[in-house]
Amino acid sequence: MKNLLFPTMFLSLPILLNAQRPYGKEPLAHTYSIVAIDPETGEMGAAVQSHWFSVGTLVIWGEPGVGVVATQSFVNPAYGPEGLQLMGMGFSPEEAIKMLTGKDPGQMYRQVGMLNADGEAAAFTGESCIEAAGHYVGDGYAVQANLMEKATVWPAMAKAFEASKGQPLAERLVAALEAAQAEGGDIRGKQSAALIVVSGERTDKAWEGRPVGLRVDDHPNPLQELRRLLKVHRAYEHMNRGDLAVEEGDMEKAREEYGAAEAMFPDNLEMKYWHAIALANSGEMEAALPLFEAVFKKDVNWKVLTPRLTKNGMLTVDEKGLKRIMEVGE
Repeated sequence: MKNLLFPTMFLSLPILLNAQRPYGKEPLAHTYSIVAIDPETGEMGAAVQSHWFSVGTLVIWGEPGVGVVATQSFVNPAYGPEGLQLMGMGFSPEEAIKMLTGKDPGQMYRQVGMLNADGEAAAFTGESCIEAAGHYVGDGYAVQANLMEKATVWPAMAKAFEASKGQPLAERLVAALEAAQAEGGDIRGKQSAALIVVSGERTDKAWEGRPVGLRVDDHPNPLQELRRLLKVHRAYEHMNRGDLAVEEGDMEKAREEYGAAEAMFPDNLEMKYWHAIALANSGEMEAALPLFEAVFKKDVNWKVLTPRLTKNGMLTVDEKGLKRIMEVGE
């Protein structure tokens, strides 16, 4: 796939015609998607599901402190980076969409939703998008869909998103996708899904401001898998906070966070092991030993790793405590 990024706001005509050809090499990501903001946190997100391989690579785009974009139907990938550039320059989502579709000879085949950091949303559905196709712009969100089984899909998405107030933004976005699927979804079926969340604050550090980025490229039940991955993501947020607590010497906080992660996925050896380490560091050896034993029985490499942690202070037990850990299960 080419012509994904453009250095300037305006494209030359040859590039424009090549990138925006409605047929031929144009990717056909007929799909349903949502762009939305969490007014409490300022986070913005986009989510998508389609009967098309790896839909997340082209359809959803986001920039911390700027906005999010979903570009679909006969996809013009330039709408993603250029839409973000325009919103970053101060143009509203509605203005950005008008500027992009206005110079696009294939605009009748396009569908796009945009939202900025002020919570302004806008959407566009070209007249030649395959039915059922349409969009709805609500307070702080926009839903859009094409090639759907029926025209009730995007209203169902809007209803589900509004009904999920109080939940984290990522979970609300997935709920909207699930409502679309329950309503019939893509008439062709389902194959891939993706979810992104970006912060409401601008940053010049590429590794910051992107708290969620999940993709299911090829799966018989992509939304089910996306929901599972989001749960794993939440568990590892606890793990990351536990790691940070260890760095700060707060072993009680580390124990709490690792324990929360393990409770979500009790069969995950990584989570169980670091919970045991945190318990041992907090002086709760009797509680830690059964966890160590369970992990070591499943994979002896965790036992090999354990003495190495004493050298950098990640395991703070004395020699007697280390011996007790190493002898479990023997």
